[in-house]
Amino acid sequence: MLITRAEFEGRLVDVRVRGERVTELGDLRPGPGEEVVEARGGALLPGLHDHHLHLLSLAAAASSVRCGPPEVRDLDGLARVLRAAEGPVRGIGYHESVAGILDRHALDRLVPDRPVRVQHRGGALWMLNTPALAEAGLTERFPDGRLWRADEELRGSQPPPDLAVVGRRLAAVGITGVTDATPRLSEDTVRLLTALPQRVRLLGVPTGARLPPGFEVGPWKILRPDHEPPDWEALRDEVARVHAEGRAVAIHAVTRESLVVTLGVLSEVGTIPGDRIEHAAIVGAEAIPLLAEINPVVVTQPGFVTEREPEYRRDIPADEHADLYRYASLLDVGLRVAPSSDAPFADVDPWRTIAAAARRELGQFERVSAQRALEGYLAPLSDPGGAPRRVTAGAPADLCLLSVPLREALTCPDSGFVAATWCRGRRA
Repeated sequence: MLITRAEFEGRLVDVRVRGERVTELGDLRPGPGEEVVEARGGALLPGLHDHHLHLLSLAAAASSVRCGPPEVRDLDGLARVLRAAEGPVRGIGYHESVAGILDRHALDRLVPDRPVRVQHRGGALWMLNTPALAEAGLTERFPDGRLWRADEELRGSQPPPDLAVVGRRLAAVGITGVTDATPRLSEDTVRLLTALPQRVRLLGVPTGARLPPGFEVGPWKILRPDHEPPDWEALRDEVARVHAEGRAVAIHAVTRESLVVTLGVLSEVGTIPGDRIEHAAIVGAEAIPLLAEINPVVVTQPGFVTEREPEYRRDIPADEHADLYRYASLLDVGLRVAPSSDAPFADVDPWRTIAAAARRELGQFERVSAQRALEGYLAPLSDPGGAPRRVTAGAPADLCLLSVPLREALTCPDSGFVAATWCRGRRA
């Protein structure tokens, strides 16, 4: 393949691809039988990498019912969408501002005659009605129908989701590599992910796991329950064990308390290259010096600040808005920060995340330039927050072609500018 007149680092070049690699850049002429793609001055980038999402949940979300803001805002709206859905219902995005705390009995009053399970928008809590509990064989274990961190128990009671659809959706917005942050993945589940054309890094597989080609093992995901007080000793023991295997950790921290405990444990146990903090959703100013001293990678989600702005304004004091999903202040102290979506819990579109990072209203001092946020998406899967990848001879042919020059795309970030995406040299 020959891509002609592509904008590359401020100039127009032709780019040749053979097999899975970029082989030449310059003023080139088509060879015999070579496919020609006319870029017409559009920017050619390395394919974007989402450094934290959940592939199985993203696939399942395509056939799920939205149960929270902005689509649903009250009990009547929730009843309407649940009753309108056909067959067993899988709801997502619920927030207690809609109808308070849901349990088995509340859902039975809305839909008593078929299985209904609704996921809180935070992802940690499932709420099931009586038929859904019976279908999953969980009635005795969870009599109130509220299941915390029970994705593993529920996964086997549903048909496998279509990952090929997810692959096409990711490619449509320019993504050629992802880090899946789902914990405790089985071999059977990993095989489902081979339907993706993207490169995949997994946080939820055991050390030494045998993976399909194109997959790699990342840091070990540590996910402690958000609804319980942080357990210092359990976290310390798990970090020490994983480090002893020579493997980095990726620690989930969405509350102020969990971040403080995480930093305390890492300060005591020590860090190794690749240690990550996932989310760092609330970072008080007093925690920043300790973060800088410990120096983990921070994988953040600025999209939440925009998507959930009304709820954050209502629920979080104004003087704490800057603590939400910090970005600029972490870069200022030398931390490596990588943007990501946490899809499906926020929009998977990286261009919306880039726009949110550059234009957030809550905590405006945490804004970064669209260019800086894009560079985060161009960092290698194995080095989130590291130097952005470049289109060079010998580089993998994981490419994203835009229909406009880069300056225009960054002025108004929009996935509609994505003209084509290639994974390993194949159009995806």
